[in-house]
Amino acid sequence: MIAVDLGVKKITILTGDLKGKSCTVKEYPIDPSLSLEEYLISLLHKTKSDLPKTPCGLVGISIGIYGVVCDDLVLFTPYYDLKHSNLKNYLEEEFQVPVIVENEANLSVIGEAACAEHFKNMIFLNIHEGVGMGILIDGELYTGQNGYAGEFGHTILFPDGRPCPCGNHGCLEQYISEASVLNDFAAAEGLENVSVERFIQYYQEGNPNARKVMQDFTHYIGISLNTVLHTFNPDVIVINSSFTNYIPGLIDEITSGIQNRLRWYLHVLPAHLQDVSVLMGGISLCSRNFLGISTFKLLDL
Repeated sequence: MIAVDLGVKKITILTGDLKGKSCTVKEYPIDPSLSLEEYLISLLHKTKSDLPKTPCGLVGISIGIYGVVCDDLVLFTPYYDLKHSNLKNYLEEEFQVPVIVENEANLSVIGEAACAEHFKNMIFLNIHEGVGMGILIDGELYTGQNGYAGEFGHTILFPDGRPCPCGNHGCLEQYISEASVLNDFAAAEGLENVSVERFIQYYQEGNPNARKVMQDFTHYIGISLNTVLHTFNPDVIVINSSFTNYIPGLIDEITSGIQNRLRWYLHVLPAHLQDVSVLMGGISLCSRNFLGISTFKLLDL
């Protein structure tokens, strides 16, 4: 199987077997000279040609989209342009195998549930260029009527705040996404830009602007978790962010800022799979689709 994380700045592709084993992951920077679909197809053909020979061959492809997806149809992508909203049919005609197209946060919660955190009620917050939320209720993915459930990054944190590509102002992801945090720090330091790795280094060295920006990040995340807790009361909330993954103690700092009685029912964990959660969620769905099964768990990851 081939699982794709169709990111904003790069495309990550994982190949694996039906058990999610024998995996290979490769990253490719976005090529601005090609349309996103053309580039994706060229990478998929290359990936397919490198697959080992097996009796069944390629049995499925999954695509993780940063945007709203409903029934494999791409409805909205704020950070890149897809010319084919029906990407599923477009790719199935090209490769003659079943294709699954799903929101990246939805794939992440499926991947984390299948391979790491075996909870029936889980919220997965994916914080990168934007902020997505995967919702698992009684072991089933919840997407809402039109696929818009989980677009948590587009809830309003500050009315009349920063403009957002969705059309609103003051959306949460304009304050806690990795891109917004890095932009805030770069502006404070008079830098043109800064990488995640360099920012974390600044933070660990005690840079005042880095500390201030991260203090705002933890505060706003705490507000967000408080909302999630009161809305869903899940077994666990999993956070996937470079900041929480690589800065020790940051999750404890986030949860300690929540001051209400329900705080003691708040269980927050860093993502076990981190950035491969989208890909493993795709492998899980492809396996379930091919094998005709409703659940998929790998207990030894």
